[in-house]
Amino acid sequence: MLDNSIMTNSYDKTITLNRKAKHDYSVEDQYEAGLLLLGWEVKSCRNKTVQLKESHITIRRGEAFLVNAHFSVPSTTSTHSKADPIRPRKLLLHRRQIDQLIGLVQQKGFTLVPFSMYWKDNRVKINVALAKGKKLHDKRATIKEREWKRTQSREMKKNHGNS
Repeated sequence: MLDNSIMTNSYDKTITLNRKAKHDYSVEDQYEAGLLLLGWEVKSCRNKTVQLKESHITIRRGEAFLVNAHFSVPSTTSTHSKADPIRPRKLLLHRRQIDQLIGLVQQKGFTLVPFSMYWKDNRVKINVALAKGKKLHDKRATIKEREWKRTQSREMKKNHGNS
């Protein structure tokens, strides 16, 4: 028989990550937003069949929307329902947060990028990053720095093991 406390602790709250966004953008600020989802989309989140790779966030008529996120339609979904896997989904943010984001995106050239999607108190939340796009030389510098840190830690382990 399984212990329920072990099952709850092993439950991973992360639904999906946008790894490419970390490579392409430098993050200035992060916001947590709720998502307005249909039943089959929540089921897709439970199955972790969501992709944020090509998605972005737009603000239309004072409301924020997640665009181009792909939610795979579960096989149990009714055949007569109109399940659109890449439809725009409304983000739930406070009015002053949306107003602040509108100002930053329009004036300073920032972009709103979804970074991760996760469960919080049985609700689907999305981590929205206010970011600036990296240039090619910035990406190279980041890779070089990461390689340098990796080499440095290897040398430290090697030297530390010999003493």
